[in-house]
Amino acid sequence: MGNTKPITAAPVLSDRVRVNGVETPVTFTAEEGIIRWRENCLSIEKEVLGITVEGSKIKIRAIKENDGGGIICCGGNTGGTVRRSYNLEMLTEDSLRIWSQKLHDFIDSLGRPKRLFVFVNPYGGKRSASKIFIDSVKPLLDDANIDYTVQETKYQLHAKEVAKSLDILRYDGVVCVSGDGILVEVVNGLLEREDWDSAIKMPLGVVPAGTGNGMAKSLLDAVGRPCTASNATLAIIRGNKQSLDVATITQGQNRFFSVLMLAWGLIADIDIESEKYRWMGSARIDYYAIQRIFRLRRYNGCIKFLAAPGYETFGEPADPEGETINEVKSSFVQHKGYCGPTFEMKDFNRKIEGPFVSVWLHNVPWGGENIRAAPDAKFSDGYLDLVVIKDCPKLTLLSLMTELSKGGHVKSPHVLYLKVKAFVLEPGTQLDDGSKEGIIDVDGEVLARGKGTYKSNYKTLMTYDKLHIKVDQGLATVFSPSTIS
Repeated sequence: MGNTKPITAAPVLSDRVRVNGVETPVTFTAEEGIIRWRENCLSIEKEVLGITVEGSKIKIRAIKENDGGGIICCGGNTGGTVRRSYNLEMLTEDSLRIWSQKLHDFIDSLGRPKRLFVFVNPYGGKRSASKIFIDSVKPLLDDANIDYTVQETKYQLHAKEVAKSLDILRYDGVVCVSGDGILVEVVNGLLEREDWDSAIKMPLGVVPAGTGNGMAKSLLDAVGRPCTASNATLAIIRGNKQSLDVATITQGQNRFFSVLMLAWGLIADIDIESEKYRWMGSARIDYYAIQRIFRLRRYNGCIKFLAAPGYETFGEPADPEGETINEVKSSFVQHKGYCGPTFEMKDFNRKIEGPFVSVWLHNVPWGGENIRAAPDAKFSDGYLDLVVIKDCPKLTLLSLMTELSKGGHVKSPHVLYLKVKAFVLEPGTQLDDGSKEGIIDVDGEVLARGKGTYKSNYKTLMTYDKLHIKVDQGLATVFSPSTIS
């Protein structure tokens, strides 16, 4: 062993350049993708955004920690990063040509997007998406030499309409500068296309600029990074991709594709009915949650599910039913898009009868930046995480709500937490008032509302009746900080 020399990667390029008027040696190591000169060390994959040639200079635009040391950390809050540029003045035309070609080739080998379609929702959250795009997203995309087309959404379902007709061959990804709503619209638009099977492979990026931001939070938190617009944009620029499960919700001829969550009962009531207190900001959720807990509603109904392996003992055995969901498949003949997976009622092996306080299905860990609804949820495991509360003392329920930010609520003996492959919701009336029903909330929007709920002029996509939900493993693709499960 004493005669063994360490193996080091030979530099692809070694040259002398002029930096700030001082001539100095510089090297580029292909295996590591590292550029070094004097005390500087740049990782192309993790720090370099883009490279341009200006005269005899190669201008390198990068992102660095604001103290100037090291590369971007993958854990915790680094205290912020700053954009920096470095000018390497090459001494000969041959050096300029060779260096620029090698550096561009390396960047191209990383599979980064070159053309993006960007939705900006100026109405969501605190109406700050346009400012977030200009201040945090645009400068980074420009530095990365990415061509982009910006579309501001003008009304509800505008993004869905655009996604249905978008020329997907022109772009390497679609970015949503918004909350979770625009992402959901885009997914539904892509899956309603005639070419849905190729359209849904389009990588989707999410930059947090809304009220919920559950998807962006889930992706960034999975690798320990703060949920910020700049971190989300960097993930998109670097081009790492992650498969994402998509849940198909069907009722008769209607279908809806969900990527975040479905809620019925307490959580849905808080999320939707607290909209009247939107002027309070995020405090509206806490304020209205207290009201709803002390005037608690319980709902009659039943849920049936196909339990994931290891969860077959939850609930009670479900009697095999002769009903098949063939009508779900046949009813979509008129549709050109994706019809959703086929399934039969005999597949549903477990059931839980009501009354219920809350039923919550989740596709990703976070429902919002402060709501870790399903701490064990994975992005592409082919399962949905089911959180059920049947009964719970009010004070205990109040303390459970305070645990939501850490995910501690799932450890309570009053909470059932399991994974399911498919799910049927049969919603009923309120236990204490049979003249009133409830709200079914999917991805932050009202999918269905029963009698006696709030008044609205908007027609819902589905009725307050039986829903079938099944998950497609890894159907969609999202840009992510790194490949995560």
